[in-house]
Amino acid sequence: MEDKTEAINRNYIKHLFLDLFAAGTDTTSSTLEWAMAELLHNPEALSKARLELEQTIGKGNPVEESNITQLPYLQAIIKETFRLHPPVPFLIPRKPSTDTEINGFTIPKDSQVLVNAWAIGRDANTWNNPNTFLPERFLGSDVDVKGRNFELIPFGGGRRICPGLPLATRMLHLMLGSLLNGFDWKLEDGVTPEKMDMEDKFGITVQKARPLLAAPVACK
Repeated sequence: MEDKTEAINRNYIKHLFLDLFAAGTDTTSSTLEWAMAELLHNPEALSKARLELEQTIGKGNPVEESNITQLPYLQAIIKETFRLHPPVPFLIPRKPSTDTEINGFTIPKDSQVLVNAWAIGRDANTWNNPNTFLPERFLGSDVDVKGRNFELIPFGGGRRICPGLPLATRMLHLMLGSLLNGFDWKLEDGVTPEKMDMEDKFGITVQKARPLLAAPVACK
């Protein structure tokens, strides 16, 4: 049998680290921006999130990783953000190793397959009011982002699921919780929540068409 193994040299390692850092920082920062934008655009959800943090941790206190399990509304906000704004809308391209039939459609071997996670998250056949930011839909729900529920797969699923999932979810809860519990927030340039620009800008990742401009104010 032909030996197809190949040693990993320094250049391969450099490219691997570049991919890991670029993929991890860009997607995490864009998801955090979308979460903050959706909360500022929906003051009622923002108030609920801050009330949960205040009652569970105490206003202005640092958010620890051990607190996350005690913050179901914060967890629901992250899930709802992933539903509406998956960081990589078409996930990573897949390639079937054999001809595969799904729901009467044949996917030829070695064809490139793109999964539209953005459209899945806004499917009216699956979600009520699919274009509305509503974290409450995940309260008491077993749906998660770990690839077991196909209606919410921002990280993909199966053996090729994004390896950064544990780090991303851990950091997003900590960062968002810290920003909400440590500061009050004010939109800049006279923008009101109703007039915020919430348009997407599609690329490899989904960014806000206009970056969020919000100023932190020390909690009183």
